[in-house]
Amino acid sequence: MEEARLPVDEPKRDMIASSRSQIPNLADAIRRARIEEAERSDVITNLRNGELARLESLREALAPIFEQIPDLPDLFDMGIMPSARPRLYIDMLGFVEMGHDRRVYRFIQDLRHQRLTLVESDRMDHIVQAVTDYVARRLIEREKALASGSNSAATPSAPQFKISPDLAANDLEPSTLVRPHKRQTRLGLFTSTILFIIEVLGTVTLGGLLTLALVYVYHFALMR
Repeated sequence: MEEARLPVDEPKRDMIASSRSQIPNLADAIRRARIEEAERSDVITNLRNGELARLESLREALAPIFEQIPDLPDLFDMGIMPSARPRLYIDMLGFVEMGHDRRVYRFIQDLRHQRLTLVESDRMDHIVQAVTDYVARRLIEREKALASGSNSAATPSAPQFKISPDLAANDLEPSTLVRPHKRQTRLGLFTSTILFIIEVLGTVTLGGLLTLALVYVYHFALMR
């Protein structure tokens, strides 16, 4: 009986072995994924290094222009930010970054509610000229702001006084100027007095009610 079963069991073993050999190996798959990720990381690193090199070249081209600018650390501070998308900052608002193809320069101004692309070109000299014009406009804006601030500081506004309407303009004397703070002080004193009286009356009324309640409770206890 046992010898008759052997020919039937052999094909089953072969099928099980072949099916096991067809199951994917997870360790091999993880190894291949790590190799692909390393290759992809190398590509990304190379692209990022290329962006940094182009922005560094642009910074060197802009250096002579920034040497002509007065020492304004609060306005211009050119430098490269080596992030996932490297950027060459001109000031707090303007910066240059590379386009999606890593070959085109994009000069962008980041405003409060929107982002403007001022210039986009694959030629460095075009970006240098655009940045130069941008710096000139920013310097003019600063000069206007300083001028308007100095003018307002040099001509302070005269103090305003409240004048009684029944007086003529040519009859004004220092003693005729109405000082509203005295009126406000009297009004505040009157209001405080009224509130104090109301508070005293409320306290007396509350005390009387409590006394009546105690008397009622005492008589009710005697009746029981």
